[in-house]
Amino acid sequence: MKLYTRTGDGGQTSVKGGRVRKDDVRVEAYGTIDELNSFVGLAAAMAAAREGLGALSAELLEIQQELFDCGSDLAFRDPAGRELKLTADAAARLEGWIDAHDAAAPAITRFILPGGSDVAAQLHVCRTACRRAERRAVTLSAEVEVPAPVMVYLNRLSDYFFAAARAANAMLGVTDTEYVRSAEVFRKRDS
Repeated sequence: MKLYTRTGDGGQTSVKGGRVRKDDVRVEAYGTIDELNSFVGLAAAMAAAREGLGALSAELLEIQQELFDCGSDLAFRDPAGRELKLTADAAARLEGWIDAHDAAAPAITRFILPGGSDVAAQLHVCRTACRRAERRAVTLSAEVEVPAPVMVYLNRLSDYFFAAARAANAMLGVTDTEYVRSAEVFRKRDS
């Protein structure tokens, strides 16, 4: 099988149930999720190369699988009556990981700048790409029904990347850099 098909040379692509323009809002939504997945792959590779971050790398690999599920679920021209791949369990698992990563990082009271270690910086790239993917899914939802588990997952996932970035910095002994012009905007954790 050849990698190129030539069927998209005129600016159209296939979705499950037909063909659409390559700049269709649906293609933009799942294409942005695909872009996010590439950033996550880089973060996973970076984490795998660092001692003590193997569990984080494994989480990111699971997230990559779930992002493919999200893209697949969005690729249906008409998802009604279709068995979708992403379930609510995926967002619930993210919440557990978020809580664990949050507990592993020092408390914050101010906004922080994206960065610190290379792994954390890449996770912040993932966070911002995830927010963009979520915005594209919201735009799509104005035209067609978007599966609720996908919307919830993308919303939770950006929180995951924030918590994971902070935990990665903590595990690597790198201090988050506070935004110096920030007021204290986060409540301190209960002791």
